Amino acid sequence: MHQSDNPVCWRDDIDALAFEPDNHRGFCMVHRLAFRTLLQFFPEPDDCLAFFRNQERAFRAAAAAKIARREIARGVNFHLTSRDVIEQMGN
Repeated sequence: MHQSDNPVCWRDDIDALAFEPDNHRGFCMVHRLAFRTLLQFFPEPDDCLAFFRNQERAFRAAAAAKIARREIARGVNFHLTSRDVIEQMGN
């Protein structure tokens, strides 16, 4: 599945970016405070979306790793932390 097949959006109601990990059917959320740690400033939603697009491979790898590590059932929503993403950014 291509990355563009999974839309990304900002959810004002939870102050987080949301995307559907490949082959999962649930949503993965990344809170603005996680982006604050990653970016080292308090970001606006557009900053978060731009950073996600620039580092999308790391975010998707972090989601896949968390699904596998926590045995998250298909269709269940979950959150990534900044630590989850940082672990994948060097790979």
